[in-house]
Amino acid sequence: MAPSRTGDSPIRDYPIPPPKVTYDINVPYVPPSGEYERRIQDRTEFPEYLPVWEEGTWFDECPVSDYDDPALRADKTKPHLLTEGVEARPITPKMGTILTGVKLENLGPEAKDELALLTSERKVVVLREQSGFLHSGPAYQVEFMEHFGKLSHQPVTGAVKGFPQFHIIHRDGNGDEIANFFKHKTTSTIWHHDVSYERQPPGYIMLGILACPDVGGDTVVADMAEAYNRLSPAFQGMVNQMQAVHTSEKLIAHARANKGLIRSDPIDTVHPVIRVHPVTGQRAIFTNMEWPKSYLGLKEEEAQVVIKYLMDHVRMGHDFQARVHWEKHSVVMFDGRTTLHTATVDYDHAEQARHLFRLAAMTEVPISVAEAEKRGL
Repeated sequence: MAPSRTGDSPIRDYPIPPPKVTYDINVPYVPPSGEYERRIQDRTEFPEYLPVWEEGTWFDECPVSDYDDPALRADKTKPHLLTEGVEARPITPKMGTILTGVKLENLGPEAKDELALLTSERKVVVLREQSGFLHSGPAYQVEFMEHFGKLSHQPVTGAVKGFPQFHIIHRDGNGDEIANFFKHKTTSTIWHHDVSYERQPPGYIMLGILACPDVGGDTVVADMAEAYNRLSPAFQGMVNQMQAVHTSEKLIAHARANKGLIRSDPIDTVHPVIRVHPVTGQRAIFTNMEWPKSYLGLKEEEAQVVIKYLMDHVRMGHDFQARVHWEKHSVVMFDGRTTLHTATVDYDHAEQARHLFRLAAMTEVPISVAEAEKRGL
């Protein structure tokens, strides 16, 4: 049908596409405008950590390499980490520990090994009062995290200038963007593993809070080993055999649609849906709402039912979740192998900022149940 006309102005007989909506409102895909950038410089304690998009950087897919887990070297009693004056308080009985009295910048190699072990055992370690570490600068923080493994590079979002290992999340005064997002979405919740499309996905992940709301903006973590344990033996037997194709193609496509900077080609990797932790021996559900695009081992309709059930299981599993309340100058270490996490967009977006960095150390190629049984894990 030809468009009708009034004078010389065509009137379309099909709807105008709605404004672009990113699938993860926590992640900026393009640099802020100059006016915005000038304003937020005065609103942050850490202006050097505001995100930048540096041209001329390209990341090829990481080749598979051997991995030496620092937790396997650690003294199980953790004498170098849990020294006199350190308090360890559980977040929940089975998951999460809050440490006070630890200064990350003072940890030696043995204490870092013990931190890796505690992170593997408790899955989330919250370290309060880390002003010294956060002010130590990006070079020191990169070196610190390289103790735990080779660091990943995020392909589309902003980083620290000169340090592409950083993934920066920064939201300040973006109330209109949030409002537009919720015109199209009912929730901002995305239960995910960080960059699970990598061949060796991150196992030790650090989040450093640079600015946080007085109330809200928490991170919620789910214990995927306990989620697996809650399944019946018959259901476990089925999902033990499944594999998923994890991909970064959606992330790359969103950045391209928003005319953002792209620094790598999409990556597709096949991982087991159930993986075995090499330190604890725990089996954990390793699928999420963000990166898997297809599942092997089941027909398409069967896989849709199974994966919806697993994600509903996580969403409703408040008795195997922990809520991390951000406080000024906190740092969190968490285990990417046995947890899922999501941010919560529930704070005053117009008046308060949520600013944090992520450094993610890649560990082993995920170990399937069948492979673990062969190895005797």
